[in-house]
Amino acid sequence: MDPYDTILYPVMTEVTSRILETENKLVFVVDVRATKADVKRAVEELYEVVVDKVNITITPRGEKKAFVKLHPDYKAVDVAIKLGVL
Repeated sequence: MDPYDTILYPVMTEVTSRILETENKLVFVVDVRATKADVKRAVEELYEVVVDKVNITITPRGEKKAFVKLHPDYKAVDVAIKLGVL
């Protein structure tokens, strides 16, 4: 999958901002056909970071959310500032 088609948009709420700061994770809504490997490759390619782990959940609204944990050498806060969500 194309990285621009995989990641639809970042999610920023009070809960995700807490996750961002404490757990070094970013939250994205992704394409429903995307796999964990697709999401990992897309985040690494688009934001030039190293991803440790990806967890995916499907919301009751039918959206697929990806929780992306970054390698400790990279700060999720810096990526969020680059994205303009923080």
